[in-house]
Amino acid sequence: MSTPPSPPAPFVDLTSQARLVARLAEGVREDQLDASTPCPDYAVRHLLGHLVSLSVAFRDAARRELGPTTDTSPGSSLPELPADWRVALPGALAEMAEAWRDPAAWEGETRAGGVPLPGAVAGLVAVDELVVHGWDLARATGQEYAPDEAALRASEALLTPVEDPAADPTADSATEDPATADSATEDPATEERAAEDPAAKDSSEDSAGDPAGDASSGEGLFGPPVPVPDGATLLDRVIGLSGRDPGWRA
Repeated sequence: MSTPPSPPAPFVDLTSQARLVARLAEGVREDQLDASTPCPDYAVRHLLGHLVSLSVAFRDAARRELGPTTDTSPGSSLPELPADWRVALPGALAEMAEAWRDPAAWEGETRAGGVPLPGAVAGLVAVDELVVHGWDLARATGQEYAPDEAALRASEALLTPVEDPAADPTADSATEDPATADSATEDPATEERAAEDPAAKDSSEDSAGDPAGDASSGEGLFGPPVPVPDGATLLDRVIGLSGRDPGWRA
């Protein structure tokens, strides 16, 4: 019997985090659907609708089933909450997690939010979506939140800007091959901004090639990072890096 291939780095199993988000959604009461969330312009119903659509989109991105689900900008309109969301959301979350368990999903190229992405970056973006939006949902509905540690650390790695270009393994290749320079200047944080809102990618490229997610610009994925005190928990650091206030309460 042949040995199955080992998942490539930075493989992260989304299963535990996806199940956690599903449990949080199960705990949402009907009278909370119009409550505010840490996401500007999103009520709880919009956040849940976004979770449904992103789960389907990143499932299809992992499977390389590219089409309307992977090509539609999430910022084109407020997400609609399907009538069957209590069944549709946990199902889509489980399917997304299962799709990213395939090592092939983390290789090559794919697309999400209409943005071409390396498979490894798309997988990390999917992880981060579950971590950050799981926190959004928990805070908006007054539920406890203890995300999967591996997913949380993957989010921190994705959201932390690359401060020293010399630390970027693509830096040398960009110098040697000008044709790759444009792609090498992007960091994963900027890739996620684009997947969340393609307009963010365009605006980041207008600033003399300085990605909005880069440390020199001081911008996080959804706005300026929110400072957290020394000794802050890993979760608070990640939420601050995402541009949210870890102290936000409904």
